Amino acid sequence: MVVIRLARGGAKKRPFYNMVVTDSRNRRDGRFVERIGFYNPVAAGAAEKLRIAADRLDYWQKNGAQLSPTVARLVKQNAALAA
Repeated sequence: MVVIRLARGGAKKRPFYNMVVTDSRNRRDGRFVERIGFYNPVAAGAAEKLRIAADRLDYWQKNGAQLSPTVARLVKQNAALAA
């Protein structure tokens, strides 16, 4: 099954997450098909906290990709900010 989930990066105590499309059997930070955005939970000031390529997200969802619970929450928050 193809899933859209977060892959952790960044330094210790300074997390940075890439939103990736991957096979569910792959490791969290392992191989992925495509990077469709990022989430920076410790963004301060004018730094961008969340970016999602909406067209790629729609494409993958139409082709059967499932969202992880955290990604679903972030997508919902992003939609509320855009409106």
